[in-house]
Amino acid sequence: MRISSLMAAVSAVLIVAGCGQRKAEQFQALPFPDVLPPAMMEDPQDRAEYMAQNMWNSLTDPSRTYPCDSLLVSGVRRTDVEQKFANWTQVLGMSSRPVAEKSVSRLYDRALACEKKDTSSNVFETFASLVDKYLFDPNSPLRDEDLYGAYASRLAAYEGYTEVQKEKYARDARLCALNKVGTKAADFRFADRRGKIRTLYGVEAPYTLLFFSNPGCEACMSIINVLKEDPQISSMISSGRLKVLNIYIDEDLDAWRSYMPVYPDEWYNGFDPDFVIRNETLYNVRAIPSLYLLDSDKTVLLKDAPENRMFEYLYGL
Repeated sequence: MRISSLMAAVSAVLIVAGCGQRKAEQFQALPFPDVLPPAMMEDPQDRAEYMAQNMWNSLTDPSRTYPCDSLLVSGVRRTDVEQKFANWTQVLGMSSRPVAEKSVSRLYDRALACEKKDTSSNVFETFASLVDKYLFDPNSPLRDEDLYGAYASRLAAYEGYTEVQKEKYARDARLCALNKVGTKAADFRFADRRGKIRTLYGVEAPYTLLFFSNPGCEACMSIINVLKEDPQISSMISSGRLKVLNIYIDEDLDAWRSYMPVYPDEWYNGFDPDFVIRNETLYNVRAIPSLYLLDSDKTVLLKDAPENRMFEYLYGL
């Protein structure tokens, strides 16, 4: 439904702008105000980037008229907004990195404008929560630390937060800035099962899959099985086009050594003898497993990527 038609349809029950009078009929939710790319825009990349930047234009318009209720976000059911947000994160993944980061920052600016106009819109707090849930939670299949970091850095300066809240977001932003996509990965030493010391930058290959894993981790075992059994990926590994660097960052080396029969011999399997990865947060390994993909110069291509996104990327190489 077009926005103009939508507003006409609800004009009989929505007389006031924002959340002025709270009559019972005002709690009827509005449909999500969709924004579509221009019809003449045919290139998929252009369409994705248009949606990345403009999907929220109508919902976050500070002059928007909407019913008020704790379960509504600018008049729309929160569940509907959350579904659109999940779709939006996928659109961000199809966009160039500069456009994706710009889109995230733009969303913050628009959410803040809504908050300043009417705190009852529930826009600001809803997007802060959804950004955390979908872009930062370790269990999210859509997580992207770099994009979350762009939003968190803005939240860290929000005047409505306490100093504790600001510092939490500032710390998140600092950690998310480690090993960003497009930058050189931090080098580190690791020891193999024979105690030989090697380095990340000493692994020479067109692509390096940096795999932080633990023995006994079921999710790690699932990834190991794909890397060993998928014909296309295993072919890349056997040909030397892709090297796997499997790193253990904890202390139980007996458990790690007991897992050597599980790890393929052609992989680099090592542990961090200095504990710098974990203790000095050289990498922001928030959960195990964690996957990074590096090119021949050790530039980060994917950072802490969900396994499905990692495998899709590898299939396209």
